[in-house]
Amino acid sequence: MVAWEQALQALHGKTGNYFRRAEPRERAYQYLQGLLSNTSRKNGWQLAEQAGESRPDGMQRLISTAVWDADGVRDIVREYFVEYLGSPDGVLVLDETGFLKKGKCSVGVQRQYSGASGGIENCQIGVFLTYSSQRGHAFIDRALYLPKEWTADRVRCQQAKIPTTVRFAQKAELARSLLQRAFDAQVPHQWITADSIHGDDRPLREWLQQRKAWYVMGITRHHLLYYDGYRQRFDEIAASLPPSAWQQLSCGKGTKGERRHAWALVSWRNVDYPDDELHAFLVRRNPLDPTNEAYFRVFAPAGTTLQTLVEVVGRRWTIEECLELGKSELGLDHYEVRSWQGWFRHTTLVMLALAFLAAMRYLTSQVVTHKKRPDTQHGYPLNPRNSALAALGFVVFSSYASTHFGLVALATSSPSCAMVAYLRRQQRFIRTMNSIP
Repeated sequence: MVAWEQALQALHGKTGNYFRRAEPRERAYQYLQGLLSNTSRKNGWQLAEQAGESRPDGMQRLISTAVWDADGVRDIVREYFVEYLGSPDGVLVLDETGFLKKGKCSVGVQRQYSGASGGIENCQIGVFLTYSSQRGHAFIDRALYLPKEWTADRVRCQQAKIPTTVRFAQKAELARSLLQRAFDAQVPHQWITADSIHGDDRPLREWLQQRKAWYVMGITRHHLLYYDGYRQRFDEIAASLPPSAWQQLSCGKGTKGERRHAWALVSWRNVDYPDDELHAFLVRRNPLDPTNEAYFRVFAPAGTTLQTLVEVVGRRWTIEECLELGKSELGLDHYEVRSWQGWFRHTTLVMLALAFLAAMRYLTSQVVTHKKRPDTQHGYPLNPRNSALAALGFVVFSSYASTHFGLVALATSSPSCAMVAYLRRQQRFIRTMNSIP
């Protein structure tokens, strides 16, 4: 049993200044509890039933018309996550996802490409920024893409309650705004990574280079590079590389073990490039299918190893995990609101729930190392992070007779379904600890 409710109350308390009245503040806590519950659908009706209410009016009012600052709560999400999981070598990961919709009234909806479905769908597109460190990963910012057909139709914008200050912006521009907020907040990081939707955008890459913000971003093979005496496409350059240029490296562990591919790095110099910068492109090739390749633009400190760049590429999959967990367990795509404000409010509360789960996952993983005679009444600290565990309602405990580690709760509440799913990955860790003689 994990004392998750006390920790959730503490996190919710940090958001109090962004609610003008107590009623929406308390309802936001009920909304969070609903998102973390085993309710199959996380819409207004289901969340209201989870909170013991007969009608969804209160939950719908929280998302649509109640007075509170979703951007302020977003900042709390970022600060909370960085406090517990931040690291100087963190990675900022950009990606987008589609939200399938019916009809034409939901803000930003139209037939457009959705990476989630792999085709053209009637959907909304959200752009997300994930913070990834060795301790965990979660969303820290979000934006909603508005197609030109929407921004050009002011009547439609008024119906969806889109602020008059909002103008059309490409997805790469939205990504830039997310990164700018992270930079302004001094979020600790070493790298930025994204897929080709953002990597293909030259203004975004140049903006990052001006800031000395190191990146490894996907790019399509059609880009040209002056190489070996003339301009060539990236895939043509990759095809001309000798076998000695390739190395078999892992970009991280997947569900089936290490994700190993063949990798090659091609760097180039320009008279305008400072000596402390590495400009290159990276190729990933499937060892079982040499025609299956992916390409990445690299802007890195001079001397950066190929293994480091490969590991940065591997961290991009953390945002896929966040999107999967957000949709499957936390109802990221279960909302039934159509307005601009409704989308941002629901998404922000899901971000808060996801950051909470990531922090819980990391803190519970800190039950490690030494086996000493326990204080049977109070437990005992095992590592420097135990104070953080205590602050979140945990006591580390070991049975002296069996010398088995575990966590006991200071509260009687059971963990939510979403939390159980998220923490299940830690069970192997606990079993490993218990096997130490």
